[in-house]
Amino acid sequence: MSESWDEYAAGWDSNEAVIAYADNAYLALKNTVELEGCRILDFGCGTGLLTERLSNTASSVVALDPSQKMISVLENKRLKNVATIASELDQNLINDNSLLSPKFDLVVASSALAFVPDYAKALKLLKQLLNKGGCLVQWDWLKGERDEGYGFTEQQIKSALTEAGFSECSTSVPFSLQSDGNALDVLMGVARNA
Repeated sequence: MSESWDEYAAGWDSNEAVIAYADNAYLALKNTVELEGCRILDFGCGTGLLTERLSNTASSVVALDPSQKMISVLENKRLKNVATIASELDQNLINDNSLLSPKFDLVVASSALAFVPDYAKALKLLKQLLNKGGCLVQWDWLKGERDEGYGFTEQQIKSALTEAGFSECSTSVPFSLQSDGNALDVLMGVARNA
């Protein structure tokens, strides 16, 4: 999958829809959790549009993405409190990469979890990386019950978060984006590591 995302890296930061998504996700996040001084994992960070915004208030951000070209764009921004990892997330990476220890106060996943091969497994891996009481926040396209393609229904997110052992699981639709004259709703899932 990382190779297909590599193709988008060069123009990603100039895509107005991508910028609007990052801006709206950051605003929704600021209205949901306290960011000041947090140690944050940006899962599926891409070129780091959300990472940049997070780095202004976080104590540190670890940005993880399987696309080396996306990570290279982020690294060229030279953000002082951001470390990067170009890799898929798996148990070996958690066990072996020192950037993933100590644990995180917050894990964010902006339009990333709908693209992983196993959503439930990814949530369990991310939960391992959170401090007790830490928060996971994800944004993905809201999918209707009969929709095909990428995204989730509210029930899919709540069920998966609960099954992964998170507590205080909730969903909302904090923003929509226009695409070809249609409004596309973005679903935000929020949960705590009990």
